[in-house]
Amino acid sequence: MSLYSAPMIEELKTAVDSIRSKTSLQPQVGVILGSGLGHVVDAIDVETAIPYGEIPGARASTVLGHQGRLIFGHTKGLPVVAMQGRVHYYEGYEMSQVMFLSRVIGRLGIKKLVVTNAAGGINTSYKPGDLMLISDHINLMGANPLRGPNFDDLGVRFPDMSEAYPEDLRNVAKEVAANVQGIKLQEGIYLGLSGPTYETPAEIRAFRILGADAVGMSTVPEVIAMSHMGIPVLGISCITNMAAGILKQKLTHQEVMDTTERVQSQFTELVLGVLGRLA
Repeated sequence: MSLYSAPMIEELKTAVDSIRSKTSLQPQVGVILGSGLGHVVDAIDVETAIPYGEIPGARASTVLGHQGRLIFGHTKGLPVVAMQGRVHYYEGYEMSQVMFLSRVIGRLGIKKLVVTNAAGGINTSYKPGDLMLISDHINLMGANPLRGPNFDDLGVRFPDMSEAYPEDLRNVAKEVAANVQGIKLQEGIYLGLSGPTYETPAEIRAFRILGADAVGMSTVPEVIAMSHMGIPVLGISCITNMAAGILKQKLTHQEVMDTTERVQSQFTELVLGVLGRLA
């Protein structure tokens, strides 16, 4: 461990020790719940709920639809930890702060992570309410969260990203979705931006040429953190709206919240089904 990494490792250790003082549950899988998607928690047999404000080093989310709690419990017999909401780069946090809690749940010993988000549809075959498995991502957030001294206790200096979203996990989700009525499961590439503005129509046309199917303002830092730590990720985007310029209407966060509310039952059934298969 380098001298540079010592403060970060100590900060993570302090957070983990604080959490361990509140729960003895050993989670096997982590879940990060995006904007308006926190209802999955209602289906978890909750043992302990810890507000982010009570975790040393963690930051609180300021965005509507992000409750800001770490949930420990069981679902389908599987011990899980769920982040009910996240913090974002556009809120003014540093990248190290954005991915802090994902690193914390990684240090708690999870073997896999399910990460979710609300995203705009770039692929014109998509419709609001579709769910998209993330097969890969494009990082256009303007920063890499691993920039700076490497934390050797977490992972190697140059982590491989070729299988950040492993095919075997995506296949599990496809098998579950095939048995859930009402799910339109797409598969595509997620493009991450810093936000908080929505994209311009010209940007969306450019992103489509790059090969992106959906766009959002989260997820990429957490997935990079997991790749650094050697933890495989299943990514699911809820397509809450079509991106700028596709439809003749303005984009609003209320549309995001309304769409996630409409598809809550299918989304929850998909996530719970996946967790059941991972048990």
